[in-house]
Amino acid sequence: MKIVLDTNIIVSSFLNPQGLPGEIVSLVLTKKLTVCYDNKIFFEYTEVLTRSRFNFNGELVNDFLEFVKNNGEYIVAESQKIKFIDEDDKIFYDVYKSSDAEYIITGNTRHFPQEKNIITPKEFIEILQAELKD
Repeated sequence: MKIVLDTNIIVSSFLNPQGLPGEIVSLVLTKKLTVCYDNKIFFEYTEVLTRSRFNFNGELVNDFLEFVKNNGEYIVAESQKIKFIDEDDKIFYDVYKSSDAEYIITGNTRHFPQEKNIITPKEFIEILQAELKD
């Protein structure tokens, strides 16, 4: 399954690997999910994960970024004609609409258009659990 991951999910997974965002990133790292990204998203991942205030392990950050680059799906995103509350979030929507990703997973759904496949980590995990029961 292909997804678009908002940076806040990755940051949350680094802060708390046992939480739902950590579970989602684990699914990415075990290749059960594929992250769709473009240069703008990759730059944001890099910039945010290397901020000194987080003090994340540099080797883990580099390993994660290399994994995304080598195992994710690079997308040439077409800019969508839509206004965003937070224009920084539009990059994720552009990749979502330009790819065959099934979901955008974000901690800030209110920043995105109200579409059924723009969901929180909790909603995503619930969907996966429901699929496993079927």
